Amino acid sequence: MSVLKNIARTGYIAKGIIYLITGILTFMAAINIGGQKAGKEEVLGFIRKQDLGSTLLIVLSIGLLCYATWRFAQAFVDPQKRHGKPKNKGQRFALFISGITYVSLAGLAVLAAGGSIGNSGIKNSSILTTELGLWILAGIGLIFIGRGVYQITRLFKTNFNRKFDLESMIDEKKRKIIKNSAYLGMSARAVIFFTIGYFALKGAITANLNEIKDTSDVFSFIETSFWGSFQLGIVALGFICYAIYMFLSAKYRSF
Repeated sequence: MSVLKNIARTGYIAKGIIYLITGILTFMAAINIGGQKAGKEEVLGFIRKQDLGSTLLIVLSIGLLCYATWRFAQAFVDPQKRHGKPKNKGQRFALFISGITYVSLAGLAVLAAGGSIGNSGIKNSSILTTELGLWILAGIGLIFIGRGVYQITRLFKTNFNRKFDLESMIDEKKRKIIKNSAYLGMSARAVIFFTIGYFALKGAITANLNEIKDTSDVFSFIETSFWGSFQLGIVALGFICYAIYMFLSAKYRSF
């Protein structure tokens, strides 16, 4: 378990870095001081432009694979099973999908390190022009909506006292930071997942692939809505809070 624990902690840090850069770049765009509305490819491209960018991306990809490994372990082995309460099939499926997602993101990081990352959006896939493809797209939309619902349910069901052993944590301020960063971060993620899922379903129903939106597209959509820049800034801050929650998970989470 000690090896798996270190793998998990490394993974949480890598995931936190992705969310931190996404949140900072998007918040800067929201208040018009540079930055950009960033999805995964924009974040990887930003890292690629830094000094030793390719090396940083390779290190990040290893961290993302660590997170995927932890998710697969949770899905198939359930290493944190306690008091005879193993995860149900729905939770295991969600963890498996999460693992697949971060394996894909690690692969994109490797491609970005080699300078070959491009527009790899799902809307460019030829299979989506077929009837089967539209059903697949609808399924993807439902998965994202399900992930949004999962984020909301976690707000009410997560036992932070058990997950972080908060009762033994003397610093009350630290306990509040863990909980509040989780609540704000999960809420922001839910907004993004719901919106991506909605437009994927809309694209499948109308057979219009231009309706498909990734994270950066959703940020642009939010910005064009009522009080758009303000809402965009709030969601971006939520992403930064979620990054803080990931870093705190790496340090304080019980395994």
